[in-house]
Amino acid sequence: MKVNDFRKNAHDVVNWMADYLETVEEQRVRAQVEPGSISARLPLEAPQNGEDFDDIFGDFRDLIVPGMTHWQHPSFFAYFNANSSPPSVLAEMLTATLGAQCMSWETSPAATELEQRVMEWLRKMVGLPDGFVGSIQDSASTATFEALIVARERATGFAIADQGLSDHPSPMAYCSEEAHSSVEKAVRLLGWGRANLRKIQVDENFAMDTHALERAILEDRGAGRPPACVVATLGTTGVGGIDSIRKIGQVTQRHGVWLHVDAAWAGSALVLPEFRHMIDGIDAVDSLVLNPHKWLFTNFDCTVLFVRDVESFLRVFSLTPEYLRTRRDAQVTNYRDWGIQLGRRFRALKLWFVLRSYGTVGLQRMLREHIRLATELAAKISAVEDFELVVPPSISLFCFRYARRGCSTEEIDDLNERLLQAVNDSGRLYVTHTHVKGRFVIRFVVGQTYTEQKHVDRAWRTLCDTARSL
Repeated sequence: MKVNDFRKNAHDVVNWMADYLETVEEQRVRAQVEPGSISARLPLEAPQNGEDFDDIFGDFRDLIVPGMTHWQHPSFFAYFNANSSPPSVLAEMLTATLGAQCMSWETSPAATELEQRVMEWLRKMVGLPDGFVGSIQDSASTATFEALIVARERATGFAIADQGLSDHPSPMAYCSEEAHSSVEKAVRLLGWGRANLRKIQVDENFAMDTHALERAILEDRGAGRPPACVVATLGTTGVGGIDSIRKIGQVTQRHGVWLHVDAAWAGSALVLPEFRHMIDGIDAVDSLVLNPHKWLFTNFDCTVLFVRDVESFLRVFSLTPEYLRTRRDAQVTNYRDWGIQLGRRFRALKLWFVLRSYGTVGLQRMLREHIRLATELAAKISAVEDFELVVPPSISLFCFRYARRGCSTEEIDDLNERLLQAVNDSGRLYVTHTHVKGRFVIRFVVGQTYTEQKHVDRAWRTLCDTARSL
């Protein structure tokens, strides 16, 4: 494709993008296709000769788009959002055009220095104290994995990276039973084994029981199993549980254990001063992850990992063969030394565009509106006789179920599973489920960039009408 053709095609693509953003709510939210239906329409082999872009773009519109779940739909209330926004999309286009590999300062000085400055902006916006330094990673799963690697090395005197696990007992990790699955996956991949992850019970508010945590640490240490890391969560995926950083931090400091905080979703709410209570006790925290791609309207992927002990991260991850050395290394930051990836995308650009386009006040206004919408809908559900609010709002997430009178627990579970499938099959909205104390419940999260009152109202009407027609 020559530059003149690129210019014409790019205009066509941008026009389609703008039309999509204007009309996305006309789409069905969840993809309405059967397994294998897309691949059945794709050729079994790549073409021998290049094809015309109009044909390729036409197949994108006709084949790919109908098979997509529309995460940018204002009636997307499932999972945690993977948000976007116009300034972020434009920045992604520029990132793709530059095509830079930003592994070191020398390979893209502006990318490194912009990331440093944007990380400092964000640190101040969410109320983290001096001493925390941020870098951008691809996902919270990777960031948590990296934090556990450093915690393992610090707990074993940085011996395992050199000598392997064979001569050392596997360290122990701890999280609540509501913690994200990425914690268990990290423990498996680290070679500790699932048996070396303690899932601590939660209290009535779905927060980690710190007394049970301390008992587990004492028991493990007494048995010769070194405690390495506690993962606390701000906003658990299932129910939005908020662990007490202060109480957990008191335990980890007494026992010299690394404290990592998974604030992937709820961390964005720290932009609001009224939610800063969630990081009471932050001085005991060693690392914290939050995802601007969840609720700060920045295209996936963009995860921020804040750490206090930068030197330990560099000691674990820095590996500089001769072909990567430059004469400026002693003067600059090379982000390749801050995690697993050598190659790095220019992710700071889209976050910079978003923070400048909306400003702190604009972001606060959007988050507060989402929280208001969730809180008011939860209140409405709790006032309706045949619905039950099972978990009250945690920021902008709550859980409920349809509870028709005279039905057994098993029948109510079945009704709610059918309700979930029916509304998702309708394409009018998209929600997911979890289990709370053995009961099947529906999760509802308000946080999509374009969600307004009318979309929440429409979702509630659909839920009511569908439930009562089952």
